[in-house]
Amino acid sequence: MPEAIEIYDDRMVSLMGQVNVVEKIADSAVWSEGPVYIQEDDSIIWSDAHGNRLLRWSVKDGVTVLRDPSDYQSGNYRDKEGRIVACSSGLRAIIRQEHDGEWKILVDRYQNKRLNSPNDLVVKSDGTIWFTDPTYGITEPNQGYGGEQEQPGCFVYRFEPKSGEIEAVVTDMIRPNGLAFSPDEKLLYVSDTASHNIPDAPHHIRVYEVIEGRQIANGRVFAVIEPGEPDGFRIDAQGNIFTSSSDSVQVYAPDGTRLGKIPVPETCTNMTFGGPKGDRLFITAGHSLYAIDLNTHG
Repeated sequence: MPEAIEIYDDRMVSLMGQVNVVEKIADSAVWSEGPVYIQEDDSIIWSDAHGNRLLRWSVKDGVTVLRDPSDYQSGNYRDKEGRIVACSSGLRAIIRQEHDGEWKILVDRYQNKRLNSPNDLVVKSDGTIWFTDPTYGITEPNQGYGGEQEQPGCFVYRFEPKSGEIEAVVTDMIRPNGLAFSPDEKLLYVSDTASHNIPDAPHHIRVYEVIEGRQIANGRVFAVIEPGEPDGFRIDAQGNIFTSSSDSVQVYAPDGTRLGKIPVPETCTNMTFGGPKGDRLFITAGHSLYAIDLNTHG
């Protein structure tokens, strides 16, 4: 029997659907990551981050392989033209699938030095790409091709595809990983998963104020996530944070209160809202892809 939803605050009740069951819909990955919803055909594209493949799932087709190898693709998103923009830990770059199906490197350097290994990204309403750049594709044998670290740290970057301009906007984290904007884009949330392989290191989400749409200020710890680390997360239309952890999707209100937990049978890595109404949460965890219907939308 699936574990019951844990409710710590009455606000959690209003977020849950009528049938509070996490459903496994696919299980063919070595390590699932970076889901993105494709509205046109009601499908999910996600990364088999350790299997070096890009996968697709739909009710009609089941699981199919889109890229093999995928150069250790990790986080995926869609830009304003509907193209998939992704982090390539292997190429140490941000890549994009063009309308003709070809994949193109958008950026792979900052100040003439190679990036570490981009991990997760979001596309802001102005078209800029914000992404995290930890070192996992360099240091972990199943997440990239290795190599030497050229950047002095692990930063969050803002990249402008039209001009090619790139700037480091967050420089005070050890291993920035997942990230998302608040619905009004006035806040940027970034997770730090340094405790994954550094003893006594952070396993929290920080929040920053976004200044004039391009700079950040006043960073602080929003929530410490345990057990495990807050790998990837998404934010609903009300500003609630749905974050991964080792045993569940944990839900936090904008004021930092933990509202509850949605238990997941495998280690949760990331998630995205989808479905025709945007009220289905698709969750990547371990080898699998899960989904649960909610009473809120992304």
